[in-house]
Parts: sequence; structure tokens; C-alpha cells
Amino acid sequence: MEKLWSPWRSQYIDSIKEKSNSDKCVFCSISKNHVDDSTNLLIDKGNLTFTVLNLYPYNNGHLMVVPYRHTQDFSLLTLEENIEIMQKLQLAEKSLKMVFNPEGFNIGANLGKVSGAGIDEHVHFHIVPRWNGDTNFMPVLGEVKIISQDLMDTKKKLCEAYKKLL
Repeated sequence: MEKLWSPWRSQYIDSIKEKSNSDKCVFCSISKNHVDDSTNLLIDKGNLTFTVLNLYPYNNGHLMVVPYRHTQDFSLLTLEENIEIMQKLQLAEKSLKMVFNPEGFNIGANLGKVSGAGIDEHVHFHIVPRWNGDTNFMPVLGEVKIISQDLMDTKKKLCEAYKKLL
């Protein structure tokens, strides 16, 4: 079995550990922000969930859909929360297609630290746009992941796409 190493993730996980030591949930803090504020990465707010750009993305446009309710237990999500999560993931997919025209997507959740969750105390769902050949030698040899677009530029474009779709 071949292994692909992503050492930059350890910086992310360490930064989350430092933040979580202060007993503040990063997602609960983000949920209080406003979409039209250009100082944050919030893309959309629903009744039960919000959508935010990942600060440490795997690819351009890496979004997360997060329920407002603070829980780490996936099985405790209500029917209403599950429905809105799926609707928001579909909206994210449509928006990402408009802005980036990816060839595919990874959609999922990492439940628990051992599954790779950087923030395991608040369940959240990832949608990552994918292109043929979007992985290369840089992360493996150079310990670098290339993200070709500024996060705030990405936010602006995705917010415009969301406005057209809503």
C-alpha cells in the first residue's frame, strides 16, 4: 500500500488544539459572524446550518457545512438538521460548479480524532472540489499544498454564486 503524507495537516491540528484549549469552539464562534463581513470566511447561513470556507483547504473552494447546534455526535442530528445539511451540500456543489467547474467532489465527515477530524467536538461536513491531476509531488516532497486562489477572492466569487442560486 502506498502512503501519501500530508505534514502540513499537523500545523492545522496543532492550531486547533491551541484554540480548543481555551474552551471555545471555533465553529460556534464562526456561526456568530455575518456573511457580508469581508473579514471572515462565512459563505451562507441557513436556519439550522451555516457554510464556511475551510481555512486550511485541500483544494480551492473547500467548503464545510456545519450545524449551529454544538454536538460531536452525528447520531444526535435531528431530521431537520440532516435535511438542511443535505440541501446546503447540494447548494455548495452547484455554486462550486458555477465558480470552479470541478470534475468531481469529495463529500463527507470525519467523525472523531482517529478518523482525521481536526475539530472533533463539533460535527461538520466537507465538500471538496476535485480535478483530474489535482494532487502532485508538492505535498509529498515539498511539504507544501498549492492553493492557487486567495481565500477572500474565493469567498467573494462563491457568495455571488450563492446569491444567484438562492
